[in-house]
Amino acid sequence: MSIEVIGAGFGRTGTLSLKMALEQLAFTKCYHMHDLFAHPGHAETWTAIAQGNPANWPALFNGYRALVDWPCAYFWRELSDYYPQAKIVLTVRDANDWYDSIEQTIFTVINRSFPEGATQPQLPKNASPVAAAQISMAKLMIADNLFSGRLEDRQHCIAVYEQHNAEVQRSLPAERLLVYNVCEGWSPLCHFLGTAEPDTAFPRSNSKREFLSAMD
Repeated sequence: MSIEVIGAGFGRTGTLSLKMALEQLAFTKCYHMHDLFAHPGHAETWTAIAQGNPANWPALFNGYRALVDWPCAYFWRELSDYYPQAKIVLTVRDANDWYDSIEQTIFTVINRSFPEGATQPQLPKNASPVAAAQISMAKLMIADNLFSGRLEDRQHCIAVYEQHNAEVQRSLPAERLLVYNVCEGWSPLCHFLGTAEPDTAFPRSNSKREFLSAMD
């Protein structure tokens, strides 16, 4: 089994809805940040890759047909090169709306887990080792590497977001890339992937309230 679809969009651009849509379209299974909870050791593997260690993509994605969200989107270029037949979906939304969403969800959880001066995540006593490894990976990859620790700097984060989206579009041929807002529903996604449109409503998931409830 090889990877057929790669999501290059940042977290909080509808990536969980896209995962659910792809799985409904039979691209099962689709790897998402949520999947790390089901795979102890994956967060540590991603941390090692982010630190420059070589990646064994087929072993990491065994049983998967699609990839979306971080940490995969962080390595969109490497993955699109490794899987040259895969189609790329760049999920996008209004930049200010995106920052408002990520600041109130992912950034809030990272900051809460790593208060000033903390080098290890400060989590509830009943938190699992998998959760600790996952938030440590997110801090390294997202907060430190991607946004240079400047999570409260709206303009900086938006500039990183817009630069990423522009770089994906510059780097990939138009026939391989779909720039996609999940609010557009099934039609552009199904047309791009060559699948029939389901009769059911497009999935909507992972609102700010749902995200924060899952973290409590």
